[in-house]
Amino acid sequence: MSHGIDWIGTHSTTERSAALHGMLGGISLTCARGVDADEFLINLGADLDELAARTPYRDRTAPVGGTPAGVNPVMYGTCGDWLYVLENWGMATWSTGYLEVESMWPYPGEEIVCVTLNWWSPPSQVIHVPGDERARRAEFGEDTGEGSALDSALHAAGAVFPSIPDYPASEVTAYREEHGPRLPAAVFTAVGNYCGLSIDREAVQAGDLPSLLIPMV
Repeated sequence: MSHGIDWIGTHSTTERSAALHGMLGGISLTCARGVDADEFLINLGADLDELAARTPYRDRTAPVGGTPAGVNPVMYGTCGDWLYVLENWGMATWSTGYLEVESMWPYPGEEIVCVTLNWWSPPSQVIHVPGDERARRAEFGEDTGEGSALDSALHAAGAVFPSIPDYPASEVTAYREEHGPRLPAAVFTAVGNYCGLSIDREAVQAGDLPSLLIPMV
């Protein structure tokens, strides 16, 4: 079994396979604690009946005709105090909706960590709301500037580019292009270490985790 969540970053550019019943490549992650799991999913747009059904992802995506327009199939689970939501449509729904959809905004004491690949609106980002209703954003290769435990985890995992202000812009660009491909694995490693999060890759690939259809925001 492949646990941790570094594998999510390692496979961030892996192309989808029609033979795969679950997810592997291009996964974005949202995790939350300090809030009831079902409540968070409902605020994200989950249908009550679908939530009660706990339908495995492989069964939801199998029917002829595919997924209805205007919704994305997501996979979810829990690990320790955290609820996590996995999406492979190129973005994380929470990241696109929390500024516009009031129900998505966390209350005091509710912590959100979101890693969104932002295929449709680069760059990839980490968003952290540590419980005080204020979102901190960091592009891949940077920290949030808060000196937080999450920032420390990003540095420890090698997910933060060194500061090289005295070098020519061309050299800085070349450095980022050379080392950029390793960032997704480093970022997911850092988030996994910070959250103590472990997600079974084989279960995700097989589509064994419960799923929901979440409206596009």
